[in-house]
Amino acid sequence: MIALRSLIFNSVFYLNLIVQMILWAPLFFLMPRKKAWFVPKFWARSSLWLYDKLTGTKHDISGLENLPEGSFILAPKHQSFWDAFAFFPFLRDPLYILKRELTWIPFFGWYIMKMRLIPVDRGSRSKALKKVVVDTKREMAHDRQLIIYPEGTRRAPGDEPLYKYGIVELYSQLGLPVVPVAHVAGLYWPRRKFLRYPGTIKARFLPPIPAGLGKEEFMRRLIAETEAGCDALLIDAAKTPGHPPLPPSAVKRLAELGVQAA
Repeated sequence: MIALRSLIFNSVFYLNLIVQMILWAPLFFLMPRKKAWFVPKFWARSSLWLYDKLTGTKHDISGLENLPEGSFILAPKHQSFWDAFAFFPFLRDPLYILKRELTWIPFFGWYIMKMRLIPVDRGSRSKALKKVVVDTKREMAHDRQLIIYPEGTRRAPGDEPLYKYGIVELYSQLGLPVVPVAHVAGLYWPRRKFLRYPGTIKARFLPPIPAGLGKEEFMRRLIAETEAGCDALLIDAAKTPGHPPLPPSAVKRLAELGVQAA
């Protein structure tokens, strides 16, 4: 049953993306940029609704009181495609840094350029980072909220943290608070896997790390607070009867925490 529901959801999820991009296009490209966020936010919410109805996977996102006013950096844990779209409906004017190649995709790339997201050429890391900082500073001056994944690539729940230096440089250069986001969505929507498991994905916006800390202190706090939040949610998920299959990384982390799954 899980395999069938996963097949249906995966098919409908991408069909929903394609159909909405085409149907909304005339309105989207005529609207002012900030108002045009209605379209991708509507798609994100409709995708979460489909995820619930077709696979039985609900979501519980808490900590909204921790989102500051004005510009800030949102730093979610990256475990799944779910966390690529689940959080931006909560932001006023989100800003992503993404691979330049994505702008070449018909329709999808046009949407990206309309929303003034920041494409990056990953060929030369030092040059790319400098350009990203300049472009991001320009956009953040307009009350935007930057979403950046500190580990860069998706990691399985319970994996050893592997945070990259890019967020440290952006934090230092932009002078903005950083809101870590903890979740274990990778249990329910695993990376590189076909199956979508039922349950409730819990995520939390953690208290913001203030601007102005030294680079080492900032990185220490970001890792410690994000991982502690993810550990708490992993324990909660593992103690819930009928939880999804736990990947080896999650089993290992739970053992380190002295927790036995239900």
